[in-house]
Amino acid sequence: MYSMIIFFPPDDTVTLSFSFHHLCADEEDGLLQSINSYRTSLNLTVLTKNDNAECLAGEIADQFKNQPCTNSTGSNTVPGTETQFPNYPTLLAKCHLNVSNTRDGALLPACVPNLDPSLVLTNFTQTQYSGDLNDTKFTGAGIGSDGNWIVVVLTTSTPEGSFVTSEEDNSDSNAAKLTGKNIGMIYLLFLLMGSLFML
Repeated sequence: MYSMIIFFPPDDTVTLSFSFHHLCADEEDGLLQSINSYRTSLNLTVLTKNDNAECLAGEIADQFKNQPCTNSTGSNTVPGTETQFPNYPTLLAKCHLNVSNTRDGALLPACVPNLDPSLVLTNFTQTQYSGDLNDTKFTGAGIGSDGNWIVVVLTTSTPEGSFVTSEEDNSDSNAAKLTGKNIGMIYLLFLLMGSLFML
């Protein structure tokens, strides 16, 4: 949520005041660095930033943004009662992902009033989410936020958790694109050759 307040003092100067409830990219990167420091302290490998997972994290955070923080949401959710999104395939499609490349990943939503940085990290390292953060199968992460919600999406190095975009992964689609380009080039060469013979 963004808000802007414009003040018009008597001397006709304009003062702007901005209030942002999203974590900025630097703060999201800071959370990733803090998570990596946590993992390093446990002798685990660091998580690399995954832009596709970050896209999905942002989409998921947007779904949560109007849901209030309670004792049973986010990292306090009882396993098995997590929020289900009927539009999940649409969220994946917005990030050019599909279920087959994301099924081994983990979605970790947390609700922290005003996304207080001192509380955000503990919502991941001192809750049920620590099990996922401690898991050696996870090799990458993407982070998104909206309102009081922040979502960490963990990825793996396996095809089922790589979060590789469907465009990068779909070899048939790439072959079709290449074939279409070849046909276009052949057609242009044919026109060029025909114009040379007309001269």
